[in-house]
Amino acid sequence: MIEIKDKIYYVGVNDRNKSRFEGLWPLPNGVSYNSYLIDDDKVCLIDTVEVDFFTQFIENIHEVIGDRPIDYIVINHMEPDHSGSLGLIKKFYPNVKFIGNKKTFGMLSGFYGINGDTIEIKEGDSISLGKHNISFTMIPMVHWPETMATLETTTNILFSGDAFGSFGALNGGLIDSDICCDPFWLEMIRYYSNIVGKYGVPVQNALKKLVEMKIDYICSTHGPVWHEYIYKVMSLYNMMSKYETDEGIVICYGTMYGNTERMAEVIARAASNAGIKNIVMYNVSKTDHSYIIRDVFRYRGLIVGAPTYNTGLYHEMDTLLNEIGNRDVKNHYIGWFGSYGWAGKAVAKIKELNETHLHFEKVGIPVEMKQSMTPEVAAQCEALGKAMAERLKADRCAD
Repeated sequence: MIEIKDKIYYVGVNDRNKSRFEGLWPLPNGVSYNSYLIDDDKVCLIDTVEVDFFTQFIENIHEVIGDRPIDYIVINHMEPDHSGSLGLIKKFYPNVKFIGNKKTFGMLSGFYGINGDTIEIKEGDSISLGKHNISFTMIPMVHWPETMATLETTTNILFSGDAFGSFGALNGGLIDSDICCDPFWLEMIRYYSNIVGKYGVPVQNALKKLVEMKIDYICSTHGPVWHEYIYKVMSLYNMMSKYETDEGIVICYGTMYGNTERMAEVIARAASNAGIKNIVMYNVSKTDHSYIIRDVFRYRGLIVGAPTYNTGLYHEMDTLLNEIGNRDVKNHYIGWFGSYGWAGKAVAKIKELNETHLHFEKVGIPVEMKQSMTPEVAAQCEALGKAMAERLKADRCAD
């Protein structure tokens, strides 16, 4: 096992088999379930792993402490990918005490039928393990109501739960200074936008607490241990939780026979000609929405288009816009377009969804195309792309 510092060890596991996290979000590079062990006069386990990996997990623990018992388990987060092994751990270590807050223990009982051997802590409480000392900070709704963070005060190691996590399994190394972190940055944004993105205000509240602490390592429950890049990681969370973005445009479209796609291409070319470099385009039926949502969190402009389908909005676009709206994304601009064969409804439906769900600033004049591209429609598409570019460039002085 990897020693992070002063008898604090990583005992987590990698999952390279699951295809979708929470049954929703693609895992092309897998995911890690991180757990940590403090070996002291009192042995303390910080979180566990998904129950399918229990055999490997218990072997990792035994590699560090042998036949010694675990005295405490700190539960920073009750989601089953981190708490799933608690029931089995209790069978291996019947005298273990579970450390958590008041909201933790209702879930501990509900998920695993564990009702005793608990130590309830509150904000600022601390427990001595011998040479090590752990203190507790409540960070509710990052991203469940019981979530908290645990600071080991002699090493300044923060065990942050899901906060500052990332998709992606760990390929041998663990600490950021020992590995290439390039694959993790976009996966951290995708993880945040997909999993945590709705909870910008709670994340801001958590950051205000954590920024006051001396932190030398951040040990999240997914992804690398952050050491050299702590400032970058916390700055990234600060930016995303305030819905701050870079200059750029996400253009996503639905298309059945290629006509709506042609509109998107004209819009993109016009925006590029008007001086916008960061432009990404997605077919909503081909690219998993996970990646589109990620880039909506990266770029301020959004232009969406789709055909009318069954006198409504093309299904995948309808789903995507609702997914974005459910994350309470702010500070974005939107333009839209659509096409139809015999009854135009898509453009009106996108307008309705923006007014009721997204609440983005409307830019440009929506374009509606009947059947196929004409010079007039092409000119309207060019105007829409240019309008978004000009709106984004107007922010350059403000930024």
